[in-house]
Amino acid sequence: MNFPSTLIQKRSPSSNVMGDKGQRYSVDDALAAVGFGKFQILVLGYAGMGWVSEAMEMMLLSFVGPALESAWNLSSHEESMITSVVFAGMLVGAYSWGVVSDKHGRRKGFLITATVTCVAGFLSALAPNYICLIILRCLVGVGLGGGPVLSSWFLEFIPAPSRGTWMVVFSAFWTIGTIFEASIAWFVMPTLGWRWLLAISSLPSSLLLIFYRVVPESPRYLCLKGRTTEALRILEKVAKINGQTLPPGILVSDHEIQLNEKSAEAEDAHLLSHNDGTIDRSLKQNVSTMALLFSPELIKPTLLLWVVFFGNAFSYYGLVLLTTELHNGRNSCVPTHLQPQHQELSYKDIFITSFAEFPGLIISAFTIDKLGRKLSMSIMFFLCCIFLLPLVSHQPQAVTTALLFMARICITTTFTVVYIYAPEASLLTWKFPRIYPTAVRTTGVGVGSSVGRIGGMTCPLVAVGLIHGCHQTAAIILFEFVIFASGVCVLLFPFETSGRELTDSAVPEKANMIIAT
Repeated sequence: MNFPSTLIQKRSPSSNVMGDKGQRYSVDDALAAVGFGKFQILVLGYAGMGWVSEAMEMMLLSFVGPALESAWNLSSHEESMITSVVFAGMLVGAYSWGVVSDKHGRRKGFLITATVTCVAGFLSALAPNYICLIILRCLVGVGLGGGPVLSSWFLEFIPAPSRGTWMVVFSAFWTIGTIFEASIAWFVMPTLGWRWLLAISSLPSSLLLIFYRVVPESPRYLCLKGRTTEALRILEKVAKINGQTLPPGILVSDHEIQLNEKSAEAEDAHLLSHNDGTIDRSLKQNVSTMALLFSPELIKPTLLLWVVFFGNAFSYYGLVLLTTELHNGRNSCVPTHLQPQHQELSYKDIFITSFAEFPGLIISAFTIDKLGRKLSMSIMFFLCCIFLLPLVSHQPQAVTTALLFMARICITTTFTVVYIYAPEASLLTWKFPRIYPTAVRTTGVGVGSSVGRIGGMTCPLVAVGLIHGCHQTAAIILFEFVIFASGVCVLLFPFETSGRELTDSAVPEKANMIIAT
């Protein structure tokens, strides 16, 4: 999804607010003028509910699998498929809903995704057999694949200077969702069972549908489509609720600004014309965008990003599943003297482990600028390896809980930072003006995120399959290898983005990281 440029050549102020056609402002100028206020808090609450809903639908997989294994006598492979099909659906949905939102608007995009997620999630609770459940959970994944549409809608209301901060704040809603799901499972699963957990977990998506009528369309999208009058109406409402005023002049689309713009920085113009011109010529020669990612100039950053995206998703979702598998009292592979007294899933320990995401977010917020993106990620990847290493052999339940808690802190930090680093790295100068030129930027970050989803699809085979086969040592060693390789690849990233200036025209595209997740 491409966002328009906001690089504007300012003209002298005029006392005629709307009559001076020489004075113009863009959506970014308007948002900067009205600031972050009550309106954005309401938008954050609505979008955050969508993020909570997605986190709950993903977290419940770690509870439903073990329950169905017992209730329906499933094999470890069949249990793994309940999780894998969700990621497969997300892989399809991420592309499909992105196209829908670009063509028909953000509101229609997340209306459809919320409907699919809510309906398929609720029907999953009524599934009569394994095949029906697999189909319905795959449809839930298709709906969840559109979650980033809601995220991008939120970011398109945020003033550009605040986007980095609010990306971290927005990430906290995912953590809230995981903890909320763990607490619900703790009370629902032992008494009411997995069907009630699925039904209750589908409710947050329904809240998106209930409040849909009062949700405004993204003014950035409207301007992109040339519907500046509608965009102005929404921006005036934002200004009124925030108690601010819009800039003097006329709201114009970024396309109009670009047509009349003369860049003040000749160096930037030269770099952009050299690089983007080369890419454009390549595209005219029918070279596919995907092929450009493997060109000699781009293949190194492409492969490095792919490994880190894969490693993050594989490790994060793997740790979530490991938490349930290693705290399962029915695990016959655990030595007798290490078996917990109760023979059921330890919801208390899973609930405690879920809280590790809060320290992870706090650490990422404090270290991302002080230590830099690369150092923050690499340190946490290597620390995660250290905390997982003792689990190559069976440990007492309290020790296992503590080690998984610390590992979850580390991987939450890397997960947060990489989704800030990736889009920033696409906007800076390194051989090319940025790691990915304009023509392939969205594809580069988006495909990397898709590779991460493949990591999510494969991790159940390790976290569930190997553990069930009494191969805990092999499972942990594989996790160690993936996490360590990810840490090494971070060190090989071509540059650090912390403290470096982003090109003005690229600032709005920071939202691409959420769109791609």
